[in-house]
Amino acid sequence: MSERDQTPPTDADDQPLPEHTRPEGVTDATVEALGKYSEALEVIEDARGSLYRWHRLTGMADMKIGEAVELLREAGHGELADDIDRHVIGRNVLEGRWTFQIVEEYDDGYYATVKASERAARDELIAGRRHVYESEMKERNRTHGLRHHEARPHDGPPQG
Repeated sequence: MSERDQTPPTDADDQPLPEHTRPEGVTDATVEALGKYSEALEVIEDARGSLYRWHRLTGMADMKIGEAVELLREAGHGELADDIDRHVIGRNVLEGRWTFQIVEEYDDGYYATVKASERAARDELIAGRRHVYESEMKERNRTHGLRHHEARPHDGPPQG
C-alpha cells in the first residue's frame, strides 16, 4: 500500500454532505421505505432505457427492411418487394401506434407519475433529500479514516 493510500482524510471529507443525511426526527423505517421507493424508481429508469432501446432497434430494423425491399426490386422480385412494402413498411407495432407513441405514452403516464410520486414522498418526509439510505449504507460499510474511503469527494485532484 502506498503512503498516499494511508493519508488520512480531513474531518470534512469524513462526513457525508448534508443533502445525504437524514433530517432530524426521521426514523429508520422511513429511510428504509424511501430507499426502497428510490430503488424501484431506478428499476423503472432501467426499464425506460430498455424501452428507448427497443424503440431505436425497431426503427432501425424497419429501415433495414426498406433497404431489403429495394434490393429485392433490383434483383427482379418486384411482386415480393411490393408485398413486403405494403404489409410491413410503416406498420404499427401495436394497434394504432408506432414505437415513438408507445415511448411517449409510457413517459407521460406511468414514468412521470412514479417519478413525481417518489419526489413528492422525499419532499414530504426527508426535505427532498436523495440517496439517504445509500449514504447511510456507505457510512456503515466504508473504512473511516482510510484514504479512498472518504464520505465525499475532495475539492480538487489528489495531491502527492
